[in-house]
Amino acid sequence: MKTLTISGSLRKNKGSKDAKELRQAGDIPCVLYGGKEQVLFAIQEKQFVKLLYTPDAYLVNLELEGKKLKAIVKDSQFDKVTDKIVHVDFMEALPGKPLDVKIPVLTVGSAPGVKKGGKMAIKIRRLSVKGLAEDIPDHITLDINKLELGQSIKVKDMNYPKLKFLDPANAAVVAVKMTREIEAPTVAAPVVGAAATPAAGAAAPAAGAAAPAAAKKEDKPAAKK
Repeated sequence: MKTLTISGSLRKNKGSKDAKELRQAGDIPCVLYGGKEQVLFAIQEKQFVKLLYTPDAYLVNLELEGKKLKAIVKDSQFDKVTDKIVHVDFMEALPGKPLDVKIPVLTVGSAPGVKKGGKMAIKIRRLSVKGLAEDIPDHITLDINKLELGQSIKVKDMNYPKLKFLDPANAAVVAVKMTREIEAPTVAAPVVGAAATPAAGAAAPAAGAAAPAAAKKEDKPAAKK
């Protein structure tokens, strides 16, 4: 898993008032848990650009006033109006303790089903996994070279012995979907002006024979005077 170093400062005060003042100064209130005790600190907003605005998962080297800790981002909150970062939760990465993280999915190759008119669909772009920090890869790589129309690669098909996948086993990660053009049957257009073909077994009229006259309607009896 990729690593990123971020430095911050410990928070001297708690509460919403202090958190508001931090945001006004360009800092984001954060909390670190999962270790012996919770640690409250603040990080400059600009340091989150590479950490939060990316699909990649990072192991963060936190430097807090001389104290060095390893952690991952567990949750992040954004303002509903401005979309700015409001708060970030970190989970401490302890030696020998598995982590729950989401890592991106990367496809390689070319699916034969797409060449036949299908459409490649990535159903899950980030897979939830559990494992030790040193065993978690930068991304999950899926080979799609054998995917035909209607086929998919599911979570249960993943082959990463040191990881536990937390998404449903039967959930499709990538799939080659049938398109409407392939599903719709092709109907031949009628030929304008073509003569009708006689039904099988029906006798064709003799050459020069007159066409049968249309049957006359039955005469109604005259009304009695």
